[in-house]
Amino acid sequence: MGAGCMLSNDPRLFRQFVNDLVEWLRGKGRILIVAHDAPDPDALASACALQALILVRTGQEAVITYGGVIGRRENRVMVEELGIEAVPIHLLDLDLFDVVCMVDTQPGVGNNAWPPERPVHVVIDHHPLREGTARCHWVDVREEFGACATILYEYLVVKGVYISTRLATMLFYAIKTETQDLGREWVKADRDAYQELIPLCNNHILARIVHPKVPQDYFVSFHRAMAGARIYDKVLVFDLHNVANPDIVAEMADFLLRAEGVETVFGLAECNGGQVLSMRTDREDLSAGTILRDIVGELGHAGGHGRIAGGQIPLASADAANRRRLVTTLKRRLFAALEVSNRRGQRLLSPR
Repeated sequence: MGAGCMLSNDPRLFRQFVNDLVEWLRGKGRILIVAHDAPDPDALASACALQALILVRTGQEAVITYGGVIGRRENRVMVEELGIEAVPIHLLDLDLFDVVCMVDTQPGVGNNAWPPERPVHVVIDHHPLREGTARCHWVDVREEFGACATILYEYLVVKGVYISTRLATMLFYAIKTETQDLGREWVKADRDAYQELIPLCNNHILARIVHPKVPQDYFVSFHRAMAGARIYDKVLVFDLHNVANPDIVAEMADFLLRAEGVETVFGLAECNGGQVLSMRTDREDLSAGTILRDIVGELGHAGGHGRIAGGQIPLASADAANRRRLVTTLKRRLFAALEVSNRRGQRLLSPR
């Protein structure tokens, strides 16, 4: 049941959808909320908002879970400062849960650790609708929204759930980061939620999340990304090689998109036996998600939306030659997709 575009355009239909969903969840047994791997603020805040809705309106406690690690320093501080309780999925007995909800991700897309053969009952997301999602019982996918947290904020409002300072800070930070302070891919609903949540936030906690202390190896990654980055026409490519934290690839992509003359950034690194990919663009005529899915193709999984995308490719072996071949293939597909003519490129940092 449900269709994102119709729900966002018809307040009466949306209210009925949320009411029906809450009643369906009532008394259903143990509930699991699945966020995508290495969850970002949008996934974490969305999961916490759904958890709060379920607790307040049904009296049931839901468990939040995720795959991978919460690696980015800001995200870890967010979890610590706001007391977010999320359990790594490998620590759970999945057979104990009667209802499975997904937020900021969808079944079978490859960026969440939920086994694809197991059912998913509820999906709330803002990424492009995937084929497998249509088979779920409750679906609210709104591709036009800048943040999944905005959708969940509307759930809380329509059901009259009190938004605590803690929850408001989560939701605001999620919308802030996902839309880059309403500078990237936002709609009126994102702006309205952003403005309504600002006065409810704990600004001291928010400041500690936004400006955390970082370890020295963080700056090693910065140096490696910039030293090895090459620009091909208006496309910047960087390779971090081996990293312990997959989030660092996306963070470097965000940072390097600020380079003058660069419109698209493609970054990659090896992490935990796989290849992590990240793409960022400020071109409004491109869909980063579509392009990265085409580049990855049969090699792995990728997804995203207008200006942000990520992907993973399993490595058949740790052999360096195997990885070099993979990187060459990915760059060739990238250049073809973006019609890059300058295949030699130039260094971002020219030697003095």
